[in-house]
Amino acid sequence: MSTPTRNTTVLGMPTVPGRGNLNELHPFPEVAEHELGNVQMRTNLRKATGTIRGKRLQRVAEMPDWEDLRDTAEATKNDVIDRLPELLLQFEEAFTAAGGHVHWARDADEANAIVTGLIEENAPVNERGRRDVIKVKSMATQEIGLNEALEPAGIDAYETDLAELIVQLGGDKPSHILVPAIHRNREEIRQIFLNGMDDVDPDLDSEPEHLAEASRRHLRRKFLETKVAVSGANFGIAETGALSVVESEGNGRMCVTLPETLITVMGIEKLLPTFQDLEVFMELLPRSSTGERMNPYTSFWTGVTPGDGPQNVHVVLLDNGRTRALADQHGRDALRCIRCSACMNVCPVYERAGGHAYGSVYPGPIGAILTPLLTGVDESANGSLPYASSLCGACFDACPVKINIPEMLTRLRNEDQEVNHNTRLPHTQLDAALDGAKWMMSDGRRMGLVEKGLPIANRLSPKAGLWGLPGVAGKWTSSRDVPQPPKQSFRSWFKDREKNGEKGKNND
Repeated sequence: MSTPTRNTTVLGMPTVPGRGNLNELHPFPEVAEHELGNVQMRTNLRKATGTIRGKRLQRVAEMPDWEDLRDTAEATKNDVIDRLPELLLQFEEAFTAAGGHVHWARDADEANAIVTGLIEENAPVNERGRRDVIKVKSMATQEIGLNEALEPAGIDAYETDLAELIVQLGGDKPSHILVPAIHRNREEIRQIFLNGMDDVDPDLDSEPEHLAEASRRHLRRKFLETKVAVSGANFGIAETGALSVVESEGNGRMCVTLPETLITVMGIEKLLPTFQDLEVFMELLPRSSTGERMNPYTSFWTGVTPGDGPQNVHVVLLDNGRTRALADQHGRDALRCIRCSACMNVCPVYERAGGHAYGSVYPGPIGAILTPLLTGVDESANGSLPYASSLCGACFDACPVKINIPEMLTRLRNEDQEVNHNTRLPHTQLDAALDGAKWMMSDGRRMGLVEKGLPIANRLSPKAGLWGLPGVAGKWTSSRDVPQPPKQSFRSWFKDREKNGEKGKNND
């Protein structure tokens, strides 16, 4: 198979990426409005994210040096970003020296072509005239749409992660980085298994251990018979050429040890300079993602070891817009992301709208910045993602590598306005409203005169609050109610208080 030459974009050659599952056809507000009506989904999300938040807070509280760990992780990832071309070449040299094969992919189309060719070379044709491959949960392969690319090539990809299996059997899409089926409850999963598995017990109930056992039985033969596996990677070590997968079920361990051929798709930003750097990230990642002190399964492999594990090992180093983000002076900070999902679990917007509303394979606060950075806000649907946030800052507080997501969102909003809405055009309704507010609030007497109208506004507005306002205000009230105006302003209340001789009294 002829594979593309090394991707030199990271060394300075620009490309236009084929973006895979990064583009959405519909803007976030449009999809979110529909998803908000899914009461069951919102209930599932609220329960799941609330549980994870609670566990994370407990584990973080145990670490007196938590902020020091965050600072160290931030500095380490910044060093990786600053030296990325150098570290990529170092990783390639070490991985090749250990018996592995390195492929460079500029975009999703190129990565899919590489993986498809490798599977066709190494996976036998089965009795159905197709080839089988087992997969470890991987955001990179979701990003490039690998499963969709393999299917017309006569290749069936079997997800082995429990949550990914649920999504696959249900004909669904992931809605969370860490827990792709977080929007499903146990009864929904039971129905998916009954409908999607040929070998499932028809009397299967919704107990978690029974559902997990059903998935193990369904996949066991695939683990033992399939010759090719595809994985992602949480970390790649430039110093040694080692790759690592972190997971909770043991399916990853089976995939990276049993098959004869192992193909890993890794984003170029996933590198760490040395093996020792893992020490900090192995403290941060499990506590931030699942609220655990350590991961149940952490697998490492370095090239090929005769007689032990896969003897044909490949890694595909994926750009797909990462060098675009790298070239952005402020946006490059998003490349520090270690895909822990902590930002999603604290985000009030994600909890209510769900992951599918973001369109991209990367939902939540990190997706709202990462996807536009990789693709550009000139995309009509992706340009709406930076607005999918209340800018409350909870995501920044939770991020283990200290990505300032709210600040990046405001920068992307500004870019969207300049690129897509040409803010230099004549005055808009919003401009006029802001100018009026500035004039009013710059003088106390004017402010006082306007406040005298509050009693009238209070009597005219419904108790439930204002909604359906006209013009630019309608964009706000289309998704939320403006609270009913107060009966009087603070300064009016204070003057009445003084007149009534209450000055100096404690009214608490």
